[in-house]
Amino acid sequence: MARINTNISALTAQRNLNHAYSSLNDTMQHLSTGLRISSGKDDPAGLIISERLRSEIAAAGQAVSNTQRAGLIVATTEGALDEVASLLADIQAKIVQASNQGAMSDDEIRANQLQIDQSIDSITRIANTASFGGRRLLDGSLQYTASGVATDKIAAYQVHGAQFGTASAIPVRVKMMNPAERAARGFPFVALSAPVTIEVSGRLGTTSLSFGTSTTCSQIAEAIAAVKDATGVSAATSGSTALRIGSINYGSKEFARIKILSGGGGLTDGEDSGANAEVTINGTLADASGNHLAVKTSSIDLEMDVADTFAAGSTTTFDITGGGALFQVGPHVNTNLQVNLGVQSVAASNLGDPVVGYLATVKTGGPNSLTNGKFSEASQIVDKAIDQISLLRGRLGSFERGTLDTNANQLNIAIENLTSADSSIRDADFAYETSQLARNQILVSAGTTVLTLANQTTQAVLKLLGG
Repeated sequence: MARINTNISALTAQRNLNHAYSSLNDTMQHLSTGLRISSGKDDPAGLIISERLRSEIAAAGQAVSNTQRAGLIVATTEGALDEVASLLADIQAKIVQASNQGAMSDDEIRANQLQIDQSIDSITRIANTASFGGRRLLDGSLQYTASGVATDKIAAYQVHGAQFGTASAIPVRVKMMNPAERAARGFPFVALSAPVTIEVSGRLGTTSLSFGTSTTCSQIAEAIAAVKDATGVSAATSGSTALRIGSINYGSKEFARIKILSGGGGLTDGEDSGANAEVTINGTLADASGNHLAVKTSSIDLEMDVADTFAAGSTTTFDITGGGALFQVGPHVNTNLQVNLGVQSVAASNLGDPVVGYLATVKTGGPNSLTNGKFSEASQIVDKAIDQISLLRGRLGSFERGTLDTNANQLNIAIENLTSADSSIRDADFAYETSQLARNQILVSAGTTVLTLANQTTQAVLKLLGG
């Protein structure tokens, strides 16, 4: 039918041309932005998952940055501890030199003591000044705090890590099942029928002692006790008819042994070993070495020394109330993606322990100074301090390598995979889009031509009017 009021062909051509223009515009937007999804109408479902992926990528990237910053803090701390370790090695060398009293004058010993004083002051100064971005590292600021510690049951403790979560404190319940034991062995004693030479052995070493027939039981005990620093074994008597030897310290590594090398009569061979304490901490059996305990669970990582007075079957409880350093190393804020680390103070007043003494006591005027002749005591204190610094450095190194480095590697892999997934969803495929561009350009050109022809068809009606 020939109509002039309504040109259906032109309307159809116009609609298709508008659709072609819309497709062409979309294609050109994809090519200009490089994105397949630049707004929600392009792919609603794809936009949702893409936005979620981008959020995860951003969070993982920040977690990598957090991990790297934590690594810098640990490296700075370890660097300061390296200098402390060097100073302790110098102190130990000066103590050993000064103990050579037969070749050292009093003035030389006092000069060594002066150098030791300066080194100890330097250690305390490092502890008070080592920092990262204004955060003190070795003055105890990163040390965990606790309350309610019963000193008659717990001689010393050190919290290396605590996972608080939403709790304000972590209770620690310590139950003594079996106390640690010293090595101990009794020997019946009768008057020596012949001279005897015995070998006394303990964890620290071995020595030999010789006795004549007139030697009494108490004299043998005194002789064994006199060399306890060399053997780790002391002795006592029970009346005049029994000799009892025992290790100085507690634990399964300790032993006390007497071996008859020659002679005899009145003494026999014999030995005994010590035993470690059996203790549970929050229901977990602690790893024990004598009275020293260590436990690591999902919520706490700590070491402690229990007192000799901590009786079997008794318990004690204290609370870890705060402190430590918390590092957010995951892309979500929850306890599973956070790590905690405690760093104790390394000031001279904190290096050492209540048993051997503290480093500050080795200074001039202290009870363990060289000028007081306390060479052995000072050496033991410095040995303990060296062990503490070495263990702390090892713990920090393990934390940096085993936790931080592996976490950063895992996060970078996750970022790579998440970015790849987001790209496959959101980014434009240029090969496909350029082919669509050519198609839409042809459709627009063809649609324009068809619309022109459709507009011309109504002019044919004029011929019916004789025009």
